[in-house]
Amino acid sequence: MAVNNYVYRFGKVTDGNRTMRELIGGKGANLAEMCNIGIPVPPGFTISTEACAYTIDNNMVWPEELYDQVLEGVSHIERETGTKFGDPVNPLLISVRSGAAVSMPGMMDTILNLGINDTVVEALIKKTGNERFVYDSYRRFIDMFGDVVMGVAHEHFEEAIDHLKKEVMVTDDIDLSAEELKILTDRYKAIYRKHTGHMFPEDPVEQLKFAINSVFSSWNSSRAIKYREISHISGLVGTGVNVQAMVYGNMGDSSATGVCFTRNPSTGDNELYGEFLVNAQGEDVVAGIRTPLPISKMKKEMPEVYDELFRYTSKLESHYKNMQDIEFTIQEGKLYILQTRNGKRTGTTAVKIAVDLVNQDIITREDAISGLVEPEHIEQLLHPQFSTNAINEKEILGKGLPASPGAAVGRVDRKSNTSELQSPDHL
Repeated sequence: MAVNNYVYRFGKVTDGNRTMRELIGGKGANLAEMCNIGIPVPPGFTISTEACAYTIDNNMVWPEELYDQVLEGVSHIERETGTKFGDPVNPLLISVRSGAAVSMPGMMDTILNLGINDTVVEALIKKTGNERFVYDSYRRFIDMFGDVVMGVAHEHFEEAIDHLKKEVMVTDDIDLSAEELKILTDRYKAIYRKHTGHMFPEDPVEQLKFAINSVFSSWNSSRAIKYREISHISGLVGTGVNVQAMVYGNMGDSSATGVCFTRNPSTGDNELYGEFLVNAQGEDVVAGIRTPLPISKMKKEMPEVYDELFRYTSKLESHYKNMQDIEFTIQEGKLYILQTRNGKRTGTTAVKIAVDLVNQDIITREDAISGLVEPEHIEQLLHPQFSTNAINEKEILGKGLPASPGAAVGRVDRKSNTSELQSPDHL
């Protein structure tokens, strides 16, 4: 009998490419494609959408071949990194992410640092000599695993870290010492035990199985179903699961994490646009825990890495023939690209980018019309808009960091310098 293949590797050895979105999801297809064109991507493997569909249809029982193929996928990462999953001397940690053929914000959140336990912690401390980094990674994993996989609300962990910061009289998470993060890790374990009735799982393979099932289950979550409904997404059988070697942006001042666009998504200007955080992991950038820095500042703080990032982002835009939205991590001065996808943009920006790409001979006029400018973009151009030339700087009441592409309504009292604004969600 023919063996069904459910796992596709990427790294120095790569099985997939960008044409396989339906089978391994958009994220998995792009990870494989980046490896194929020489972009520095941490190695990993993708579990197919077919495996997701089979598991859901069979009451969360995996296909017969999947378990052994997942273990072989882990072995692939071990061979390419020279580390070993759960090893007490040179351990491998991994991330787990969902990835359907179409990007779906309603799907599962990322799980980072999977594979860590009390034994692995000691090994990582000996290996890195950085106790603070290790306990920071451990407490993050307990939080994410508890929240995403086991349904322990993130707010319980957030309350614990806020309480500890008050105890030791610091303001930011980054100000907590290694010893304080060790205390926090124990408190996170207690929270997990209280809300699940179980000790936190120490077996890395068990952790991985739980995480994979969580991704599979997220395909039929109420959020994901509603998103597919609103976005008129149909015909997809499930989501891929991306398992990837961890790289660490939280190893000190020579490490960082960030997101960037190959062009400004608001104006269409041909410039590297985005944000990054030094000594942080990916969720810090999007969670609002700390205020990120504009990517332009990296040119001064990490000039060599910035130049390398610019080369790779330019290569990705030329390869995909479209503006790219890119996630990256810098580990002790070494750059890794974690994801690329076509970037979202406004109607006005879409037209400008399409015209510029034609003028730069990256795409043809036909490509611009059929692929880069959508009917919704043209509709946006027909709506009444404020003219920036009509704005008087002296008339502006206030400025702030945009936190959402949404809208708000309310009343601004200029005399008292107060406002009563509400999100539409609460009206």
